Amino acid sequence: MEGAIWLIGGTHESRWIADLIVSQGFPCWVSVTTAAASGLYPAHPLLTCHVERLTSNRARELIQQHSIQGIVDASHPFAAEISALAIQLSQELGLPYLRFERPELPQATGIYTDLATLLQGNLLVGERVLLTVGVKPLAAFALLQRQATLFARILPTVTALEAALGAGFDRQRLIAIFPPVSQELERALWQQWQITAVVTKASGSESERIKQRVAQALGVKLITLQRPPLIYPRQTSDRAGVEAFLQELASPRQNDP
Repeated sequence: MEGAIWLIGGTHESRWIADLIVSQGFPCWVSVTTAAASGLYPAHPLLTCHVERLTSNRARELIQQHSIQGIVDASHPFAAEISALAIQLSQELGLPYLRFERPELPQATGIYTDLATLLQGNLLVGERVLLTVGVKPLAAFALLQRQATLFARILPTVTALEAALGAGFDRQRLIAIFPPVSQELERALWQQWQITAVVTKASGSESERIKQRVAQALGVKLITLQRPPLIYPRQTSDRAGVEAFLQELASPRQNDP
């Protein structure tokens, strides 16, 4: 069997990238971290979806097992750990790597900062704050529990709920829901909780656009966390860039006798 493309998925864009890979005749090995994310990909003879939070050793093992010949990293802009691991392995093993980076949205309004600066400052003091940053950073906000009224939106999983409760969040200040959240629901939640400040990520998604519109309409302070500073050896933000990468991988196959 031809060597497969390792697609680091979990985002909506990774769906069409997977379709593109198999349409070019490449076996596509998609890795995601949750069973819910695996539902993005339809069944296909050339596509295998693997659910696991990969370690370095495990990733090496699977690269060898699937005869990986190239990596397309279409993970979330804040999934820096897996991106850094993929870059490292691509360099160690001589595998071509392409990062599909979702474009950032213009930051015309609101505050654009990093997590450390936000926590050290007083932007959230006295505010009714909705955190839409995932569960991993929630523990870092523990010291602000006495200085602000904190709410958080999390995924409806046992792991996420346990993490939020462990970070000191009251059950009555948590909402568990799968994205996407419509603009109407977003607005209703903010009004129900009388939110005065929202912390989100520079994901570049429609969800971020909705928050920008709702914040402007309601006069809510919108604080957007910058993406992790990671240098990608090669990246694109459009279909043409992915197609060019796949054509380069296909060239050796076409030249074989």
